[in-house]
Amino acid sequence: MTSLRGRGGVGRGPESRRGGEMAAEQDPEALAAARPLLTDLYQATMALGYWRARRAREQAEFELFFRGCPFGGAFALAAGLRDCVRFLRAFRLRDADVQFLASVLPPDTEPAFFEHLRGLDCSDVTVRALPEGSLAFPGVPLLQVCGPLLVVQLLETPLLCLVSYASLIATNAARLRLIAGPKKRLLEMGLRRAQGPDGGLTASTYSYLGGFDGSSNVLAGQLRGVPVAGTLAHSFITSFLGTEVPPNPMLAPAASQGPRVDLAACVEAWLDRVCAHLGLGVQEPHRGERAAFVAYALAFPRAFQGLLDTYSVQRSGLPNFLAVALALGELGYQAVGVRLDSGDLLQQAQEIRKIFRTISAQFQVPWLESVSITVSNNINEEELARLAQEGSEVNVIGIGTNVVTCPRQPSLGCVYKLVSVGGQPRMKLTEDPEKQTLPGSKAAFRLLGADGGAV
Repeated sequence: MTSLRGRGGVGRGPESRRGGEMAAEQDPEALAAARPLLTDLYQATMALGYWRARRAREQAEFELFFRGCPFGGAFALAAGLRDCVRFLRAFRLRDADVQFLASVLPPDTEPAFFEHLRGLDCSDVTVRALPEGSLAFPGVPLLQVCGPLLVVQLLETPLLCLVSYASLIATNAARLRLIAGPKKRLLEMGLRRAQGPDGGLTASTYSYLGGFDGSSNVLAGQLRGVPVAGTLAHSFITSFLGTEVPPNPMLAPAASQGPRVDLAACVEAWLDRVCAHLGLGVQEPHRGERAAFVAYALAFPRAFQGLLDTYSVQRSGLPNFLAVALALGELGYQAVGVRLDSGDLLQQAQEIRKIFRTISAQFQVPWLESVSITVSNNINEEELARLAQEGSEVNVIGIGTNVVTCPRQPSLGCVYKLVSVGGQPRMKLTEDPEKQTLPGSKAAFRLLGADGGAV
């Protein structure tokens, strides 16, 4: 287990109080982290009870764990440790925090209690933890938190908040990765479906930990180093009518100083050849969609992608994409992909790949047959398994709602239980045997068989 302790680990001394507050105000990531009052009121009332009983500084140990594996599976991933460490290092009750607590606690509460709160930090708190991203099982502590009784009691709700959802998201992402297999790229695209901005940032961060390849969430890239990905939406395409004149349609070749070429005119020439080969007859693909593709290609000639299903994949999106891709190819650029967001994604991907191969052979453009196909559209576990089956032509799968909201199980149900005070074990005996706790401090270990597998 990872162990963190004291001023050099999870805590800072009282002398650094203002510096810590200023760092929190200036650090954009600190704004997304938990604060001490992100807690339940009964934590503060218990703190007052401990203080009045003169037990605030007694050494105590709590364990944070879950009772059952999520999603009906056989494991969970431990996650959220980084956020917990950040929270513990910055843990200080500001004057405004203490003043608010004074307003909700009994009016006759001694002023000395609030002075005690002002001096709290986590410099005397020790945390032992499963490493971030490691396998976790029921009853085995994800965190073991030791320190003064009053302080470690106050940590209960924030730590549960930071660990439970992060571990649930990471586990859900790992399940989706196992279903998809190692070859498909998985992108988390659920920010607009997430439970608020903090939930969105957590989901993007810990879906990456659980095995996704990246996220659409730019803030997760800035604050957490998650690879970000994204291209264009249907609104970009529908915003064009086809009557727009590009202010500068000229594009230079990719690898030379040759003359610039009118990309829009080149696309029109290629469109006639593509439509003739595809047998589309006199029906012209949507002009506005084509204008949108040209505009996007002029902005991103080295990373051109087409969203094909705004109007009709076969009659419009695909021929328009091919015309632009082939025009770019003449200048030495290679389109990087297409995306589908509706219909039978697996079947359409197979049909598109077949057309890519025939066009590639027809016009001697070898790179075209391997252009990446991305799919999205409320993909769940069943659809993911279908898209990942043998012979699927899908390369990238974007998942939103079904990764960030964990619809199969919306909560991991972690608990934070007292196991010792003053070196003496403590046990919860309850009417429900499943909610009984195991007393005393513990060491977690795993037994491995001769083949290296867990037993």
